[in-house]
Amino acid sequence: MKISLLEPLGVSEDLIRELSAPIVERGHEFVYYPNKTTDVEELKRRSAGCEVVMIANNPYPAEAVLTADSLKLLNVAFTGIDHVGLDACAQKGVTVCNAADYSNETVAELVIGMTISLLRKISEGDARVRSGGTSAGLAGREIAGRTVGIIGTGRIGMITARLFLAFGAKVIAYSRHVKPVAEAIGIEYVSLEELMRRSDIVSLHTPNNSSTRGMITRELFGLMKPTAIFINCARGPIIDDEALADALNEGRIAGAGIDVFDVEPPLPADQPLLHAKNCLLTPHVAFLSEEAMVRRAHIAFDNTIAYLDGKPRNVCQLT
Repeated sequence: MKISLLEPLGVSEDLIRELSAPIVERGHEFVYYPNKTTDVEELKRRSAGCEVVMIANNPYPAEAVLTADSLKLLNVAFTGIDHVGLDACAQKGVTVCNAADYSNETVAELVIGMTISLLRKISEGDARVRSGGTSAGLAGREIAGRTVGIIGTGRIGMITARLFLAFGAKVIAYSRHVKPVAEAIGIEYVSLEELMRRSDIVSLHTPNNSSTRGMITRELFGLMKPTAIFINCARGPIIDDEALADALNEGRIAGAGIDVFDVEPPLPADQPLLHAKNCLLTPHVAFLSEEAMVRRAHIAFDNTIAYLDGKPRNVCQLT
């Protein structure tokens, strides 16, 4: 059986060799490509003859899926799978698995970091010192005592909520499913509209799918307090970027921290958030820590070995 890892996983080649050794020892062919490509023809070439294709967050479109005649498992070393041609996978009966949970703590910690940076005006303070300025006008605000709205109480949402609770915040939540464990630690479930109205800090933690795409609308941003901030370390297409930029530029909300966009950085010059006031931007790094990359690599190779054992794990539902 031929198994190919089509892109690097952010770990050393020594670790890749170590993790792939059990595959090779079983007599399978393992091929590793240490450079990314978005060229569909190159993806097709790399996938030729493969029963198992391993990728990370690089797009793997329907065209690549449909021409990979031997493909049985698409092993995605990432949490989200919206960059994959899922309809084509379903059409061909290709199993898709992911690496859920590898970056839970990493993402939650960036949410906290962005929140503190915005509330305490860290970027402004850095610029002020470098330009010979003082602390005048840089009084910040605390997390303690504020209301935090968590949209989506999955694993990452729950870790983020617990971190905010540790800072002394009150946490409210909106999610498709109410979790008794969340209620047990004092989280109050409310409607999405009420969450947007009441929260001083809103943090988004939902997947990007047909039911969430475009969920955070201009109308919802219009419900927020003028002193509130909005954090998105989940998926870009869930929010209306233009509406958020307008809310920031018109002073209808106080700030935003955004790590994800409709497209992967580099962003086009006309991306509205590039020109928005009080908007902290990072180039999709929420998942990216040294520890998370190692966890991800282990999960991805464990997924492949589980498939070889006839016991596929972390299988994603495609419909």
